[in-house]
Amino acid sequence: MKSTCFPTFILILAAALYSCGPTPAKENISINPQLIQDSTKIAFSIENGLQGPEAVRFDPKHDVYFISNFNGGGNTLDANGFITKADSNGRIIELKFIQEDGEYPLHAPRGMFITETELWVADVIGVHSFDLKSGKQNSFVSFKDFEVGFLNDVSADEQGNIYITDTGTSRVYIIQNGAPSVYLDALPIAPNGISRDINQNRFVLAPWGGDSLFYSFGPEKNLQEYASMDGGYFDGIEFMDDYMLTSSQQDSSIRIYDGKDNHILIHTPGRGADIGIDTARRRIAVPYIALNRVDIWELSN
Repeated sequence: MKSTCFPTFILILAAALYSCGPTPAKENISINPQLIQDSTKIAFSIENGLQGPEAVRFDPKHDVYFISNFNGGGNTLDANGFITKADSNGRIIELKFIQEDGEYPLHAPRGMFITETELWVADVIGVHSFDLKSGKQNSFVSFKDFEVGFLNDVSADEQGNIYITDTGTSRVYIIQNGAPSVYLDALPIAPNGISRDINQNRFVLAPWGGDSLFYSFGPEKNLQEYASMDGGYFDGIEFMDDYMLTSSQQDSSIRIYDGKDNHILIHTPGRGADIGIDTARRRIAVPYIALNRVDIWELSN
């Protein structure tokens, strides 16, 4: 699935993010292979009690991180999965904030997406939604009618439709009005991460395996090549203004794409999974399943 000092490039990137005016032209972004962050630039880590953390999402409304934990096999029906809640300084508020053990338990939670009041979570055989504040499960959408391979990441459009990647079958599913269906089938890649490029109103898919092409699709389901990236075994994908950030497990890096070029932004100490973004503080949260840890990097430092 779904993980050395960099002052000049970071200052340029931070300036673009902080600006209230137009974003600087992409061709003005300097790509310098010698200016790359390493582990000395980690702001803080979250690790006490984490068990196979696969994905991180930041909730700006409540100023907290949510972390999904496999806590066992990555695709087994063991009801061991849980979701941790931590504050914006990395202190764990509740290790097992969500640990459903009723009719629809969490098995191996992975990709997540936050809407206005809900946390949507992909799992082995379906997708859960939980109340952001209480952690109470609102619904569970079963995918038992499909031969799923590996439900992986989650995103949503402005109409509230939920999109889910299936890395094992090269599909994208959609949940509309509580009902799941196949949205895209027989994709040319095994899609891992999914995120919406708001500027283009298109969803971008990160390819798992040896593929380097990222594809995108819009409301008309028109699949297009989006970017060719160095690295491989891509997992999480997020956007900050005009920049795409993605985790490359092949070379343990976070890569940045500006519309023309891609470049290593961070050398991570492990293979990063589904990254999360705190845009207000210019942070990237990188979970490592094998290390039982999440690192928080300050892009503005």
